[in-house]
Amino acid sequence: MLNHVESKSLSPVFVGRRPELDTLDTALTRATTDPQALLIGGEAGIGKTRLVEEFATTARRRGAIVALGGCVEIGADGLPFAPFSTALRQLRRELPGQLAAAADGQEEELARLLPELGTTAAAREARRDEQGMARLFELTARLLERVTAEHTVVLALEDLHWADASTRHLLSYLFRTLRTGRLVVLATYRSDDIHRRHPLRPLLAELDRLRTVQRIELGRLNREEVARQVAGIIAREPEPGRVDDIFERSDGNAFFVEELAVAADEGCRTGLTDSLRDLLLVRVEGLPESAQRVARIVAEGGSTVEDRLLAAVSGLGEDDLIEALRAAVNASILAPAPDRDGYRFRHSLVREAVSDDLLPGERSRLNRRYAEALEADPALVPADEHVTRLASYWYHAHDAAKALPTVLDASVEARRRHAYSEQLGLLERAMELWDAVPDAVRATLRPLDYAEAYPPCGCDPETTPLRYLDLMAEAAVAGRLCGERERSLKITKRALRLLEEDPDPLRAAWFWVQRSRITQSLARGDGWAELGTAQDLVRGLPPSEVHAEVLASAASWSMLHEPGPDAMAAAERAVEYARMVGAHDIELNARLTLGSLVVDAGDIDTGLTGMYEVKDGATELGVDMVLARAYVNLPSVLEGVGRSEEAAGLLQEGVHVTRRLGLLDSEGWVWGNLAESLHSLGRWDEAARAAASAHRLGQSAKPRAGGSVRLAHLAYDRGDMDEAARRLADARTFFGTHDPMPQYALPMTWVALGIAAAEDRLPDARAELLTTLDNGLPPGTQRYGWPLLLAATTAEADAHGAPATEPGRPEILERIRKAAKTLATGVPVWQAYDAWLRAELLRAEGRTDPDAWSAAVAAFEPLERPFDLARVRFRLAGALLASGTGDDERARATELLRLVTAVAGHLGAAPLARSATLLAQRARLALAPARRDPASADPAESLGLTSRERDVLRLVAAGHTNRRIAEELFISPKTASVHVSNILAKLGVSGRGEAAAVAHRLGLFPTTRTRERHGAGH
Repeated sequence: MLNHVESKSLSPVFVGRRPELDTLDTALTRATTDPQALLIGGEAGIGKTRLVEEFATTARRRGAIVALGGCVEIGADGLPFAPFSTALRQLRRELPGQLAAAADGQEEELARLLPELGTTAAAREARRDEQGMARLFELTARLLERVTAEHTVVLALEDLHWADASTRHLLSYLFRTLRTGRLVVLATYRSDDIHRRHPLRPLLAELDRLRTVQRIELGRLNREEVARQVAGIIAREPEPGRVDDIFERSDGNAFFVEELAVAADEGCRTGLTDSLRDLLLVRVEGLPESAQRVARIVAEGGSTVEDRLLAAVSGLGEDDLIEALRAAVNASILAPAPDRDGYRFRHSLVREAVSDDLLPGERSRLNRRYAEALEADPALVPADEHVTRLASYWYHAHDAAKALPTVLDASVEARRRHAYSEQLGLLERAMELWDAVPDAVRATLRPLDYAEAYPPCGCDPETTPLRYLDLMAEAAVAGRLCGERERSLKITKRALRLLEEDPDPLRAAWFWVQRSRITQSLARGDGWAELGTAQDLVRGLPPSEVHAEVLASAASWSMLHEPGPDAMAAAERAVEYARMVGAHDIELNARLTLGSLVVDAGDIDTGLTGMYEVKDGATELGVDMVLARAYVNLPSVLEGVGRSEEAAGLLQEGVHVTRRLGLLDSEGWVWGNLAESLHSLGRWDEAARAAASAHRLGQSAKPRAGGSVRLAHLAYDRGDMDEAARRLADARTFFGTHDPMPQYALPMTWVALGIAAAEDRLPDARAELLTTLDNGLPPGTQRYGWPLLLAATTAEADAHGAPATEPGRPEILERIRKAAKTLATGVPVWQAYDAWLRAELLRAEGRTDPDAWSAAVAAFEPLERPFDLARVRFRLAGALLASGTGDDERARATELLRLVTAVAGHLGAAPLARSATLLAQRARLALAPARRDPASADPAESLGLTSRERDVLRLVAAGHTNRRIAEELFISPKTASVHVSNILAKLGVSGRGEAAAVAHRLGLFPTTRTRERHGAGH
C-alpha cells in the first residue's frame, strides 16, 4: 500500500557489539565445513534484532543466502512452525530450483511446513503415532542439508520466547542432528522473559549441554556507546549532561536510549517519565487520531497485519488509511512487513504497550471485526494461516458459538501438520468452550470432521454428533504424542470418571489403554493393571478395533514382561480381531509380537518367517512405526537364536530406515541391538561406537539404558570394572524400578553379578543370582538366562577352594542346575551354552573333565562368537594341563592358549589375556611361535597353521569371501568363518586384508596371484 514511505531511522549508527559480530562472522566462516548453531539472548530492547540485521548484511556481502523467520507474537496463538515456514518461504524465493530438488519425492510431507510445495499427504492420516512429527523433523533436516550442500545459508529465527512448542521441538532436533551442510542456524530470545516456568527454559538447558551450540548474551551499552548512539540519532554531538541523563534512565538499553533521545530532541519532557509504559506510548499519543486508531487495530491483529485485512477492519477509506499509515511509519511506530504486503510494529515492546492500553470491550470488538472480515473474505490472509487466525479472533471476541467450530478446525490443521502441542492447546480451549455453546450448534459437529483418535466402533461417524469424550480422546493422544504426559493423564482420568457416570465399555477400555501407556512413560508403574481393566471391559463384546487394540497391547506387554502361552494366545486373538475389522496396522503389530513369541516357544523358522513377512508388509503399506519396530525386534530375535551376522546386517539396514523416518528412539534401539550383535561377533570397537550412538540418540530412557547396558558389558569383558559399574548405574537409573522386564533386568543382573565376583564379593554375587532365581526365569528368556547362570557358576568355580566361600556352594549349584532345566536348548547357541554350563558346574565342584570342555569347544567352534570360543578354549587348555603332562596334552594346550591370547589381545579382553598368559607361565609353555627356519620347505608351518588353515589362508590372500572359500573347500560358510578367525589370531592381525598382506610379504603362497589371474582350479 505504501510503496516508498521514508521512515525515520532512530539509530542509523551501529554501536558496539564488535565481539558478538566477530563471533557470528567466525561461525559463518566455519559453516563452510560444518553447520553452526547459535543462540542470542538479551533483555527486551537490548539490540538482538539489530545485531542480526548487521550480521545478515555482512553475510549477504559474503555470498550467503539469509532466510529470516519470526515467532508469532501474542494475538495469533496456535500457529505452528511459523518462523520455519516464513524462513523456508524466503529460501524458496532465493533458491527455487535447489529447494525443489532437495524436496523431490517428499513434497507432500514437507508441505506441512511449507504449503507451497504441494498438498499434504492424506494416506498417512488414518492413524497417528510418534512417527508423524519425527518424520517431518527428519525430512526438514535433510532438506536443509541438501540445499546447503553448495550454498551457504543463514537461517535466523527471532523471538524464540514466543515460539510455539512445535517450533521449539524442531529447533532442538536440528541443533542435535544437523551434521553436514554450509548452514548457520541462529535464534534470538528475550532473556528477561524466561521465568522458571517458561516453556523455553528446558530447551535452553538442553541446548546448553550441546557442545555444538554457542550462546551469545548481549549486555547493556556503556556510557561511551550510549553517547555515540545518541549522536547518531540526533545527528550531532549531544550535551554531556543529556548523555548522563539518558544513560542513567535507559540503563544502557539500546531501545530505551532511542526513545529517550528522540523524546528529548523533540522537546517532549514526558519522555523522561518513570513509567516504562508511558515512555513507550508517548510517541504513539503524538500521532494523529487516525494513526493512533490504526496502531490500536494492528496491535490486536497479530505479529503482522495484511494491508487488505487492515483496510477491511479499520473501515477507513483508502486515502485516509494511507495517510494514517504514513504517519505511523514516519514516526517509526509501524514498519512494512518484510515478507508480505502488510504492517507490523517496529518493536514488539511498543505493540505490547498499545495492546495493554486497550479497554476490554475494545479488544473484543476488534477481534470480532477481524473474524468477520476473514469469514467474508478468507483470501485476506495466507491460506495456511486462515483457520488458526480465525479461531483466535473468534475466541478473543468471546463468541463461544462461533469460536468452537473454528477452534476445532484449527486443531485439525495442527494435527495435520503434526503440531501436537498446538493441537492439545486448541482442544483444551474447545473443552473450555463446550458448555457455553448452544446445543443446536454442538449438534451440527461430527467426529468425522474433528476427531480420529477414538475408532468409530459401530456408530456412524457421519450422523453421530461430536461428544465431549471425543475431544478428550483427541486431547489425550495429542498430549502423549507431544510429551505433555501429565496433562494427558489428567484428561484421561477425567474421561474415565465421566464414563463411570455414563458407562460405555468400549470407550472406557480405550481410555484405559491410553492410561496404561502414559503410566509406563511416566515411570509410575508397569501399566498392567490398566490393561487388565481394559481386557475385562471388552471381554464378551463383538470384535472391534478397540478390542483388537486392547488384545495387541496386552500381548505386547506380556511378551516383554511374562512371555508364555497366555501372551501367545492374546497375540493370536489380536491378529484375528484386527483382521476381522480391517485394522491393518494393529494386525501387523500383533503379528510381530506373535512371531517373537513363537520363536521363544521353540518354532524358530515359523516365527522368523512371520516376522520377515511383517517387515515386508509394513514396508509395502507404509506403516512406519511397525516397520521401525520390526527392525528392532526381528534382529533381536535373530541374535537370541545365535544368528548374529544376519542380525547385524538387518540392524545396519535398520539404522538407515529409522534415521530416514526420523524416529530417534527407534534408531536408538537399533544401535543398542547392533552393539549386542557386534559384541557377539567379536567386533568390539564397532560395538562400543554403536552403544554410544544408542545412548546419544535415544530420546526416552529405555533406548539410552540399552546403550548403557551394552557399554557396561564391554567394559566388564575388557576388565574395566569401574567403568562397568558406572555404566550399570546409568542403566539402572534410566530403567528405574517401576517397570521390570526380563530383557532388561537379566542382563543388568549378569553385569552386576560379574562385577561382584571380579571384586571378590561372592556373597553379593550370590545375592544377585538368588533374587533372580526366586522370581523365576520366565519362558522364552533363555538368551539371557544361559549367560546369567554361566556367570554365577564361573564365580563359584573361580572361588572353589577358598574356605570362606565353601558354605552354601552345593545349594547354589543345585539351584543353578534346577534353573538350567527350565531353559530351552533348541538352537546351536543354546546347546553350546548348555555344554559350557555343564563343564563349568564340574569345575565348581572341583572336578576336571577335558572331555566336557572339548564338547563345549566343539559346540562353539561353528558359531560366530570368538570371545566365547576363546573362553572355553582357555578352560580346555587348563583341563588338559591339569589332567596330564604328556607331550600331546601340552602341545594341544599350547596351541589353544596361542589362539586364546591372540583373540583376547585383538579384542582388548585384558582379564582373559592375563589368565591365559599366567596359565602358560605356570605350565612353562612357550606361546610365541618358533622362529621361522629359512630353509623350511613350508613357511606356514612356523606360524602354527594347520593344513586346512593353509588352504583357507591361500584363498583369503586371493581375496575370496567366506562363501567362496566354502564352495572351493566343500565346507560350510560358518566353518570357513571359524577358520578365518583362527588364522587372524595366529597371524596377530585384525582383518583379512592384513592377513593377505602378511601372506604375500612372507611369500607363503608365491604362485597365488598368478594362479588366480588365470582362474582358480586350473
